[in-house]
Amino acid sequence: MSKGKQKVHSLTGRITSQLMYEAWRAVRRNRGAAGIDKVSIQMFEQNLDANLTCLMRELKERTFSPLPARRVYIPKDAKATKFRPLGIPAVRDRIAQEVLRRLLSPIFEAKFHDHSYGFRPGRSCHQAVQQVRAYRRQGYHWVLDADISGCFDHLSHQAIMRELSEVVADGNILQLVEKFLRAGVMEGGKVRSTRKGTPQGGVASPLLANIALHVLDRHLQERGYRFVRYADDFVVLCRNELEAKEALRSVQPLLRDQLGLELNLEKTTVTNFQEGFAFLGFHLTSRSITMRAKAVENFKTKIRGLTQRSHNLDATVIEKLNRVIRGTANYFATPWSNCGDTYRNLDPWIRMRLRCMKTKRKSKVDNPRIRLKHLRRMGLLSLGELRKARVAGS
Repeated sequence: MSKGKQKVHSLTGRITSQLMYEAWRAVRRNRGAAGIDKVSIQMFEQNLDANLTCLMRELKERTFSPLPARRVYIPKDAKATKFRPLGIPAVRDRIAQEVLRRLLSPIFEAKFHDHSYGFRPGRSCHQAVQQVRAYRRQGYHWVLDADISGCFDHLSHQAIMRELSEVVADGNILQLVEKFLRAGVMEGGKVRSTRKGTPQGGVASPLLANIALHVLDRHLQERGYRFVRYADDFVVLCRNELEAKEALRSVQPLLRDQLGLELNLEKTTVTNFQEGFAFLGFHLTSRSITMRAKAVENFKTKIRGLTQRSHNLDATVIEKLNRVIRGTANYFATPWSNCGDTYRNLDPWIRMRLRCMKTKRKSKVDNPRIRLKHLRRMGLLSLGELRKARVAGS
């Protein structure tokens, strides 16, 4: 962060009973599984007042020590061919992280770059994409489409603490953050230390990543580049190919030397709007903004998982399908995106899957036997109709 400015002191003094309860309510609202201590949210709540009082005392008196996170793996894509490691902290640790997040977020929000959109209040993926569109209208037609390899897993602890300590002078808060970064993970009954990275699944991890990655934002701004960043996903918009290639050469050493990160050069490209590129699930070109092919395939894989012919078609299946359909429509159907053709292809494909599920076979003969109105009576939503309603209401 900017040097020479007054630091923030006495954050520990702002840890109050009210803050503890607000943090607890946020953790309870987000639900989540128990950590390695096997204490669930419901179990913690049974003796809530005493638990929060004890936790507050530990946080203020520097006696708090977080437990290792419980390691689990979740699919990175709908096909489950690759998995992302997550760490599930204990409930008490999630509350402590939420306390830290609430103390630090207002301080750093005022310092973050205006075109950083990830995990920030009042900001969204859609706003990030619209800013990319705005740069294109201003004549920035060339793009450095960057892909950071394992950002959250490899981000330097020193980089995070350096940026924190430039703004925060409260030694207890700095020590708490460092304890969380080094708390380790438990996998297969063994505890493994964490010497780099922010624990994916941790409440405070997105904020800590944004604090460190502000170094990148500052670097690009100082060199006059137009960019849009959403967490570890960022693009640099340029007026010509040479400028985009210079941006790539400028970013690589900065990420490596100051943040401990590397670009995935197989996925990082210098391109333009004529050729098109992917950003936050969308495929952007000079002519249209659509769902990227990977997003369409992930959607279809989710639908396939819910419409297996060996299962029965009932209200529960329709309810689960509708959640996926509504989520996809809400995200991709915007006034500025062009998903109509994609949705017109996906809607009959979904109905085909349901007819196969009902009859236990795939045959066009079944189409008139199980008409659209029958599926609608069951409550099935339509991507196309949701898109029309969403765009009309914008």
